[in-house]
Amino acid sequence: MVLTELRITGLGVIDDAVLELHSGLTVVTGETGAGKTMVVTALGLIAGGRGDAARVRIGSEKTTVEARFEVGEGSAAGAIAAAAGGQLDDDGSLIALRTVSSDGRTRAHLGGRSAPVASLTEAIDTLLAIHGQSEAITLLRPTQQRAVLDRYAGLHDLLGQYRQLRKEWLSARAELADRVARIQERAQREQVLRLGLEEIAKIAPLPAEDREIAAESRRLDNADALRSAADEARVSLVGGEDMSDAAQAVGMVESARKLLESSDDERLQQIAAGLRESSAILTDAAMELSAYLADLDADPERLQELLARQAALKALTRRYGSDVDDVLRWSTAAAQELADLDSSEEVLEGLRQLQQEKAVKVAKVGAELTAHRSAAAAKLGRLATSELENLAMGRATLRIGVSQQEVAVSHEESVTVGKRHLLAGPEGLDSVEILLTSHADAPELPLQRGASGGELSRVMLALEVVLAEAEPVGTLVFDEVDAGVGGRAATEIGRLLARLGRTHQVIVVTHLAQVAAFADRQLVVNATEDGAVRSSSVRAATGSDRETELARMLGGTDTATARAHAADLLSAARAQIARDARTAVGVESRVPANAGEAVSKSGVPAKRKLAKNPASPL
Repeated sequence: MVLTELRITGLGVIDDAVLELHSGLTVVTGETGAGKTMVVTALGLIAGGRGDAARVRIGSEKTTVEARFEVGEGSAAGAIAAAAGGQLDDDGSLIALRTVSSDGRTRAHLGGRSAPVASLTEAIDTLLAIHGQSEAITLLRPTQQRAVLDRYAGLHDLLGQYRQLRKEWLSARAELADRVARIQERAQREQVLRLGLEEIAKIAPLPAEDREIAAESRRLDNADALRSAADEARVSLVGGEDMSDAAQAVGMVESARKLLESSDDERLQQIAAGLRESSAILTDAAMELSAYLADLDADPERLQELLARQAALKALTRRYGSDVDDVLRWSTAAAQELADLDSSEEVLEGLRQLQQEKAVKVAKVGAELTAHRSAAAAKLGRLATSELENLAMGRATLRIGVSQQEVAVSHEESVTVGKRHLLAGPEGLDSVEILLTSHADAPELPLQRGASGGELSRVMLALEVVLAEAEPVGTLVFDEVDAGVGGRAATEIGRLLARLGRTHQVIVVTHLAQVAAFADRQLVVNATEDGAVRSSSVRAATGSDRETELARMLGGTDTATARAHAADLLSAARAQIARDARTAVGVESRVPANAGEAVSKSGVPAKRKLAKNPASPL
């Protein structure tokens, strides 16, 4: 995952500039005030930094920074962009954009869609880390210091286990506290629910029973009228029981049918067939009416029984629902709530045991985290200290402190480890802090208070070299990491940056030729005569052009002596890169003469895959 292109418009002295970036170590150089530090400022905006209207170029309406990252499918940044409504380009790259208007308004875009600045920050944090004297350095955040140590120690799975156990423990503890605190309120609620359930159980309503009773009651209440109507209709169809009714429908239809059937006329025969069907329909209707009359119950006792049951059901619906089905639903929900509200001593004791069991597990896994962190912290501090020896800080000592906070046993997040009662925080039992002793007689201080600006950058570089394989991001940016150093220390900084460039994309703004000589690619920023930086102002220095730029950095002259010095510097850097490569792999490596430039046969800086750093202490 690398940053392949950066476009900056309307930022400081930069009018419109495009930087094409590659893997490995890239240095950005140029005259003071030419705008090279604006590159870091632009990346800070893309990473979600504060948008400052004062940075907008005079005469411009807004500052725009657009970055293209090569991420591919399945990346965390791609998932964040998708959640915000964006998507990757067809080539698998992710485009991030940030604008700051002259009135201070700021907007962010991720994957081609407008997105909150928080989403942009979250996505870029997985791709890019910026280190600089005046920046909010990632590793200075206590939470990030612990996260880096955890990655170095490989604690991802164990930490996930701890977080889940802690969540379960706090949930059980909260449930117990809630039941104890609200025991009277719960008891009152339990009584209301029990009375309601008992009342419903006593009546025992059936689904839709109220509707069925209402229908049957109406039939019984109107039984006489219904009987009279049904009987008269039956008599009209088939006659009375004494068969004395002449005007009955079935008989008249049958007489007409017989008369027509006795004729030889075809048309009358057809009409007779229709009358036969009508006679059958009328006969069926008469039979249904007879069945209805037989089933019709006019028992007044049955009616009274139904009315009493209906009244009982209405008493339930007045309290628990609009109809019987609602009452039954309330009954089911009340039974579940009653089970959850159970505050009996047996239930409380069960919760006490559960939260105690979870607390023991949290303490056990937390202690494992502490042991792993302590061991990794000792190694990380030792290795980082050894790197400082090459960065003009040979008297300094770096230590990663792992400590715990003791709390009262009654504290809501207290667990017992041995005889100590420790605070079990979201990330474990430990506080992690990077501590620096600048020399033997100096006090040990937190990094942010114990290091000067120049020292801070070098400490960050030393840690980045050691943490190279544990660092989750693909691109590391350093601003003036060589400030306040020179000579051998500057050379060692260049060497360490080149070493870091084997596993990461490293972008460095520098003013030292000793550092620039180790780069795979050197970008030179030169302002035009009017002081603006445009597309033509940024160029990749290769070959003799690079020697000229290094000569300028060494002494500001373009004499034969200065160029010879620059050529020697490049040669020495390439030789050192070759030696480091052989040391890293343990065998002779073939390093081309222009290894410090990583150029293709066409003269265009070549892209190369990020290789795993075999020299890393991890």
